[in-house]
Amino acid sequence: MPAATPQDAATPLPRTVRVGYGLGSLCTGTFATVPGLILLYYLTNVLAVPAAVAGAAVFLPKAWDVLINPLVGALSDRSALRGGPRRPFLLIGACTLPPLFALIFAAPPLRGAAAAGYVAVLFLLAATAYAVFQVPYVTMPAEMTEDPQERGRVLGWRVGFLGVAILLSGALAPAIAHADGDTPESYRLMGIAVAVLLAVGMFGAWAATRRAPAVARSEAEPSLRAQLATARSHRPFLYLAGMWTLQALAIGVMLAGVQYFATYTLGSAGAVTPLFACLIGPLVLCMPLWNRLARRRGVTYAQWCASLLYTAGAVVLAFTGTGGPAVGYAAVVLVGIAYAGLQLLPLTMLADTLAADAARTGKRRAATFTGLWTAAETLAFALGAGVFALVLAVTGFRSSDAAHHVDQPDAALTGITAGMSVLPAVLALASLWLLHRYHEPPTEPVPLEEEPARAD
Repeated sequence: MPAATPQDAATPLPRTVRVGYGLGSLCTGTFATVPGLILLYYLTNVLAVPAAVAGAAVFLPKAWDVLINPLVGALSDRSALRGGPRRPFLLIGACTLPPLFALIFAAPPLRGAAAAGYVAVLFLLAATAYAVFQVPYVTMPAEMTEDPQERGRVLGWRVGFLGVAILLSGALAPAIAHADGDTPESYRLMGIAVAVLLAVGMFGAWAATRRAPAVARSEAEPSLRAQLATARSHRPFLYLAGMWTLQALAIGVMLAGVQYFATYTLGSAGAVTPLFACLIGPLVLCMPLWNRLARRRGVTYAQWCASLLYTAGAVVLAFTGTGGPAVGYAAVVLVGIAYAGLQLLPLTMLADTLAADAARTGKRRAATFTGLWTAAETLAFALGAGVFALVLAVTGFRSSDAAHHVDQPDAALTGITAGMSVLPAVLALASLWLLHRYHEPPTEPVPLEEEPARAD
């Protein structure tokens, strides 16, 4: 893409670019939600994989993102492909992730460790394809415009589509998977349906951003070690990323437990759909309210409110066994209202922090920081499923296949409730200390470094 003049930086982006870029969140929201929500349960209750082995099969492929994300960022930065440094990677991801996702849930005639191995390999390939799409995708807003308000509009569409993706995929995937009683065939159909949703978002974002300008260019450090060294020099980013990592871990644990909570605490596998609707329904409705609060009282204040509300909702969820399903649903609504803020506000704080860093240092380091942010977020969500699987294993959860369901010991039932409520509440409380330590750096503007011209 041709270099932009300074006037281009203040020009509003075409609406098609803003909306089209947001379409990419149909991918990021879906891939962050569905595996975390349903993959662990699919392994333990359909493919008869022991809980500890299932947790490893879910966690290890996503942990790979910590290594692959910096590599993708460096390759994208140095790319001389036609179409710019980012969009070709969006297309590669769009061509590979949807079929790989469908294959994860192809339900081959395998059980136990063999089934776990099959799923782990396909999930690893899918995670790689997702990184190829996600890392350039997250970097693009900082390069399309230098106007904070315009960048906020772009992120608004991204977060809006993110809410739609989480609500749609989180309700659609379990409904299809449980339609015929958790059969392998129903999971195959679910995998295909979700793959179509992924393809719509990914190809849509690639096509719509062809008119996106390039007013700035940020380059990530070439290795994970170099990126970590840069991050260590920026304490506000460290505290902010640490806070969100703990909160993403809490959300990941809760997402992994939703299906088990519906099946064993509420007594119906199908209860996951209304339960998830209570969790994600407030996302679209309440996000404008969190945005309004952030504008009036400051984004950090709004983040405190969202974090405390999430913690309170998780604590109330622990009393579902004594208070009945109504208490559980009400607690999940509180968590959902808080979740709306937790999806929007940390991204806003990250954008503000990166803008302050550029103004203060004169360096464009958005690619480095966003690469670390996405790696930490992905790892946290993956670790959430692994942690919940560990809770299941320690409390004696008994795995089964689709044709043979087994009764669970009381310790496992207690572990499911505690893993869904107490553990996320503890993690959210720990994140508050990091939020307390976070202070946005002063923005003493210095001229941005001139970047060498790139050969087309």
